[in-house]
Amino acid sequence: MGEKKVSAFSLASIRAKKELQESNKTVTKETVQMPTEAFTETEMLLYWTKYAEKLGENGSRIMESLLLINDPTLHGSKITIELPNEGSKIDFESEKTALLGYLKGHLHNHDITIDVVVNESVENKFAFTAQDKYNRLNELNPSLELLRKTFDLDF
Repeated sequence: MGEKKVSAFSLASIRAKKELQESNKTVTKETVQMPTEAFTETEMLLYWTKYAEKLGENGSRIMESLLLINDPTLHGSKITIELPNEGSKIDFESEKTALLGYLKGHLHNHDITIDVVVNESVENKFAFTAQDKYNRLNELNPSLELLRKTFDLDF
């Protein structure tokens, strides 16, 4: 009996009715479907390299070299990168979230994951001579040899 009676015609009763209706509403949360478009390993490598270059321009040369130390491989929507040691993996993990966000946004696929494998025998694949550079590009795109032969080009 401690409750104060409210007239059915007062503003307070209208406010009380609205509050009661609001509290009785069930909250339904919309599920947002994130895009999961297919992409190729070449597209992934393109954006991977662009991100690495962006880091280099911003002064993060160590992170740039970690991203470019070895070409990542693609298996479905899982990207696997091999790093030479545990220290490199720890440094990479600090940048992994930002890299994932960048790749998910540019490749329009929010199922992308990155798996880091430590392989102590990973060697840096740097191309020093014109022949080394050509061999490396030919590994990435074998039709380069056909182009070189067709137009009788040198390295």
